[in-house]
Amino acid sequence: MAFIEDTGAGPDSHGEEDENYFISMTDMMVGILFIFIIMLMVFALNFKQQTDVSEDRFERLEEARRQAEVVADRLDILKEQVRVELQQLDKSDQIRSAMLQDIRARLVAQGLDVQIDLANGVLRLTEDAVRFDPSNADLDVTAADNVRKIALVLREVLPMYAACAPAASACGGTSTTTSVETVFIEGHTDATGRDDSNWQLSTQRAVNTYRVLTEAQPLLRALLNRAGREIISVSGYSSTRPVKDESNKAAWDTNRRIDLRFVMEVDDSERLKEVLALTDQMEGQLFELRSAIDAADVP
Repeated sequence: MAFIEDTGAGPDSHGEEDENYFISMTDMMVGILFIFIIMLMVFALNFKQQTDVSEDRFERLEEARRQAEVVADRLDILKEQVRVELQQLDKSDQIRSAMLQDIRARLVAQGLDVQIDLANGVLRLTEDAVRFDPSNADLDVTAADNVRKIALVLREVLPMYAACAPAASACGGTSTTTSVETVFIEGHTDATGRDDSNWQLSTQRAVNTYRVLTEAQPLLRALLNRAGREIISVSGYSSTRPVKDESNKAAWDTNRRIDLRFVMEVDDSERLKEVLALTDQMEGQLFELRSAIDAADVP
């Protein structure tokens, strides 16, 4: 009878091998799954970080956009302020033109030949009204009489355009925002003679005209601008501002003259304060805008 050696390999030995194989495959699959889980976690973490950065970048860009809109609104306000200022300057020019035309009409009615330059605010006393001999600053009898007539007209008209005159009812009578800052009595010479002496000569002509004006109408010295200074003043320009090309004696006679230049002032202190405050705000907002844009550019 033959005996069969027991090798320990029974009917379940292939099952054990299959089980061991299955366990090895399970371990491998668990490991692979674990690796996938780790990779997914890393991806999710990276995605979250990128999303956070994107959201933060978006928020910073949105803040920059909001700041830009605020600055744009402020710029619109500033442009409106400038537009209002230009309108006020136009109004000032209109008031000065009306004043000059009024003065000329009154002087023409008294037989004086005067010209006006509306663009520059100049009332020109021609040689027929105020004449000077060459190298002479004195007003002759006729010229002095004409200057007194001019003084009377200025006495009648200027208080309505002065910031403050002796009579309260005449202080800023035509406008609450625009008034005369200065009336320059400007002396001029022709181009003949020495330049250094012409400067002194032109100034002396203006001074002599000023003296006759204010002696005839002392109230002119009481007319004040907004700074509390006298409106009437003098200046000399030698031969630097001729009205005619000096090619003949007639041109020389014309250039030896007196001009009255009217300079207006506008009460824009409040508007200037508003504009300064607005620019300060814009400066701060522009700084914040630049900061937001710089931060948004950071990766």
